[in-house]
Amino acid sequence: MANNGVNSSQPIVRMEHVTKHFGGVYAVRDVSFGLYPGEVLALVGDNGAGKSTLVKILSGAYLADEGEIYIRDTKVRIENPMHARRLGIETIYQHLALMNNLDIAANIFMGREIRARSPLGRLGLMNLREMRNKSVRLLEGFEIIVPDPKREVENLSGGQRQIVTISRAIYFQAQVIIMDEPTAALGVSETRKVYEFIHRLKEQGIAIIIISHNINEVFDVADRFLVLKTGGLVGIRRKDETSIDQIVTMIISGKADSG
Repeated sequence: MANNGVNSSQPIVRMEHVTKHFGGVYAVRDVSFGLYPGEVLALVGDNGAGKSTLVKILSGAYLADEGEIYIRDTKVRIENPMHARRLGIETIYQHLALMNNLDIAANIFMGREIRARSPLGRLGLMNLREMRNKSVRLLEGFEIIVPDPKREVENLSGGQRQIVTISRAIYFQAQVIIMDEPTAALGVSETRKVYEFIHRLKEQGIAIIIISHNINEVFDVADRFLVLKTGGLVGIRRKDETSIDQIVTMIISGKADSG
């Protein structure tokens, strides 16, 4: 498959016939798709379509009741979010998992801090200088103007906070980044910056899943659209083979034939 300028004949992730139910209610039913390196897959559908449940299965928050998940053709059972991270899957939720009272570096390295090289490192002493220097270099590598790395994240703008969470995923070598409504609370200029950042991630071969309700906004950045309705897969469309109106019609009708 070569829909994004990346040599991506092999999917980095495959979900096959994935099903999840809660009692007698099916949140996801028999959904299959592949995700390729360097592509943005937009996951779209009305409320209750199954979008969040599907990505929670991939991110380890839920276990699928049926179906299989493959990472580069190796079958895996993702037990929990930490296991997903070890497999190279990072999730950025709409309500960012940041500690407002900590600085930028502390948030990027949260849970995976760099210890001091002295014997005190074995006692938990962190190397704050190295963490801050690495944070600055990481953000500057993406042409992001870095505020004082000692600044607490509660003093950052919404776009800056979003980029801190993405940077954390990049530093720890995520191959897949799942983004839940990444620009829902952002203004126009900050939304543009986040999407520019996503384009840079694509160039690095990182695969991205975006959950979005804003089809017009995400249409510019997405390579393909996966449409869900009431837990079922309606269809998957490449951007160059469809239009915003056709995607909206699929969401409303629940039919793949949107022409």
